[in-house]
Amino acid sequence: MSRAALILLLGAAALLFFVLSLLTGPAGYGPAESLRALFSGGDGAAAIILREIRLPRALLGLAIGLALGAGGAALQGFLRNPLAEPGLIGVSASASLGAVAVFYSGLAGASIYVLPAGALFGAACSVIVLLAIAARSGSTLTLILAGVALSSLAGALTSLALNLSPNPFASYEIIFWLLGSLKDRSMTHVWIALPLIAAGLLLMFMSLRALDALTLGEEAAASLGVDLRLTRLLVVAGVALSVGAATAVAGAIGFVGLVVPHLVRPLTDRMPGSVFLPSALGGSALLLAADVASRIVIPSREINVGVLTALIGAPFFLWLVMRTRREAL
Repeated sequence: MSRAALILLLGAAALLFFVLSLLTGPAGYGPAESLRALFSGGDGAAAIILREIRLPRALLGLAIGLALGAGGAALQGFLRNPLAEPGLIGVSASASLGAVAVFYSGLAGASIYVLPAGALFGAACSVIVLLAIAARSGSTLTLILAGVALSSLAGALTSLALNLSPNPFASYEIIFWLLGSLKDRSMTHVWIALPLIAAGLLLMFMSLRALDALTLGEEAAASLGVDLRLTRLLVVAGVALSVGAATAVAGAIGFVGLVVPHLVRPLTDRMPGSVFLPSALGGSALLLAADVASRIVIPSREINVGVLTALIGAPFFLWLVMRTRREAL
């Protein structure tokens, strides 16, 4: 399959699941009635449900899927590690910790902007620490180890906040948010996340030529004029901006960035530049499909989409580890 055909196919899949996301819900409106309510100028119940509830949810699924899929492809290309994914560098865990701190302090109800701001602050702190550590040695191994350490520390502090939380309702909100969900999001959340995700995708896109050169090794890439420090900055900052913004509005949604690049890579020439856009579109299609499934698997009680992606991704990750081990023998 050609790269153009693959991109068209994945783009069509993302568009299909975007429309299905708009049409799926407990209200029971038919496709024609739903689309008419979305594009009409009325203010009836159907129009409010489509524009204020389903449209923001579908837009966030599309944008967050782009961020996670592209972030996974960029990190796997940069680290030359098939097990790499956005959570590896600690951004998701740190963003979650920032949001948990807001919940724990009781400030979450002060404004709709407080919770995303806390999550973005946590993600920004992790990136500053990560780049400061990695800049001293310039080693990708140091970057990986620093990311793992930050993830572990953020996870431990999050567990501590849950353990010490004096309010059981706050604990419930923290746990629910950590599971990851696109439910009950508004257009305000879309406008918070969209510019940051777009900026992160642009930074990652600017690194693609360098990532292709890195497949030859760091020394060969440097001989071709690749600035390894600039490439590291573009990739880490791009992933941090996009995934941090995604986590800030939807909570922790894992495994999309790990699974999708592996699904699309065999259909390309396996170069990071060729995998990037198909992986981004595949991430949107997968996340939107999971979000639609989360509403229809148990109609009476919606499953958090982060739980569903983990149920899909965890077995895939184990299979990938076993396959990598067999190839190394």
